[in-house]
Amino acid sequence: MKTQAFRTLIVATAAVAALSVAACSKKTDEANTAAAEANTAAAAADSAQNAAATAANAAADASAAAGNAAVEAGNAVTSTTTTTTETTGNAAH
Repeated sequence: MKTQAFRTLIVATAAVAALSVAACSKKTDEANTAAAEANTAAAAADSAQNAAATAANAAADASAAAGNAAVEAGNAVTSTTTTTTETTGNAAH
């Protein structure tokens, strides 16, 4: 009787241990999946940050080009050719 009870206890302990290992392994897999997803999200955020910086640089370049074009257009409007006429003395003499 004691032997049967001992065997049952050993089998029950082994079953609980197997369930514990299975439960921990599942959480480890979920944690690994979550970590991989976090790394993917971090890489995507880094790419988005680089794209935003590139867009900001392009906007600054476009703004500078627009400013230069405005200055050149202003210079084209204000530059005129003037002609001077010189008069010499009294024409009657």
